[in-house]
Amino acid sequence: MTHSYFFCGIGGSGMMPLALIVRARGADVAGSDRSLDQGRIAAKFDWLTREGIALFPQDGSGVTRAEQIVVASAAIEATVPDIVAADRLGCTRLSRAELLAQIFNASTDPVGVAGTSGKSTVTGMIGWIFHVCGQGPTVMNGAVMKNFVSAEAPFASALVGRGERFISEVDESDGSIALFNPGIAVLNNIALDHKTMEELRDLFGGFVSRARVAVLNIDNDEVVALARPGDITCSMGAREAVLQAGDFAERPDGVDFRVNGVPVSLQVPGRHNASNALMALGAAVASGIALEDAAQALAGFTGLRRRLELVGTSQGVTVIDDFGHNPDKISATLDTLLAFPGRLLVFFQPHGFGPLKLIGEELAEVFAAKLGAAHQLALTDPVYFGGTVDKSRGGEWLADQVCARGSTAHFFDSRDAVGDWLASTARAGDRIVIMGARDDTLSSFAEQVLARV
Repeated sequence: MTHSYFFCGIGGSGMMPLALIVRARGADVAGSDRSLDQGRIAAKFDWLTREGIALFPQDGSGVTRAEQIVVASAAIEATVPDIVAADRLGCTRLSRAELLAQIFNASTDPVGVAGTSGKSTVTGMIGWIFHVCGQGPTVMNGAVMKNFVSAEAPFASALVGRGERFISEVDESDGSIALFNPGIAVLNNIALDHKTMEELRDLFGGFVSRARVAVLNIDNDEVVALARPGDITCSMGAREAVLQAGDFAERPDGVDFRVNGVPVSLQVPGRHNASNALMALGAAVASGIALEDAAQALAGFTGLRRRLELVGTSQGVTVIDDFGHNPDKISATLDTLLAFPGRLLVFFQPHGFGPLKLIGEELAEVFAAKLGAAHQLALTDPVYFGGTVDKSRGGEWLADQVCARGSTAHFFDSRDAVGDWLASTARAGDRIVIMGARDDTLSSFAEQVLARV
């Protein structure tokens, strides 16, 4: 690549790894971010600068030439000064998904990982298997992959390999999954999240139909309908499948099981991660890697940041940082934690006013059903970084919905107030879970909570 790209919102979970991949392939890359202007998550931006990416305020000052290709995520509005400058200069504009799809579709037999839940973990698992098995993959992820973190790469949500393999999670929330033509399509699940079920069926169905081969989780009723002859079906239950998992033994720090008789031992806990691993193994088999070799590689997978991540333990209280934000993800996290003793003190920050309006009832159902009367839930209003949005449903509304279903939820108007409540409520044996998405400062908050207890 010899183009010059400007990434508006470069610190975003989907933007940063893409910018790093483009930069590593020889392009000139610059960018801006609202979080940078607000003085948040400075370490991330310092690292981008060290990687040779010039950073500018999000005031239009970085967009100065018509030759620049301006890349923006769906969250960037037309009134942002960088976009105004790009339009004035006549710059080519691409969405994040459009640029990613260009790179993805041009690669050899690309692996696309889709689904309402688990795709970041499955992407990381596939990337690790392919890396260990010598395929030199490039991996585009929306989360930091612990296996690839180093002093030189502290925010390793991307891996730039020397081989032809390109592995990427693909997103249905904005409909951009329709742009991707996978060689291997991995579909973990279909459930209500950002769009209606009818829209999701169309998007995921098209994604599978364009693939050479699909790896499908047929434990999900919606996915079953998409299976074609020759696809690799995967199951954790009694269904007939090409890859069948069984003999599960859960540990607090992992899970052991067998796939078609081959032993698999994971360092990440929960049956949902066994399911994620099954999908990753399916992708490996679809690419020609032996099941035994892929299973052995997975034993070294150490997980992703903010996926049931242990922050630490103090005074007998354990603090966990987790990305759970939709009903499926939250349910999987809580099921994993509830398999072992100890009260849960859960703090949940919804990931947007829009999503809360769409899936708020389902969120309330999950929290009430899982936490009951034995555990505690704290809520604040959704994360909000600006822009126009309907705020008719907030954290207080969600708390009322949870309480109306017979459980207990507390609404707080600030994160500081949540910290005070957690510090005063926690006792030895409790597990505090900091849960939410789209806000990197939640991890800092988890560390602060640990220090307070």
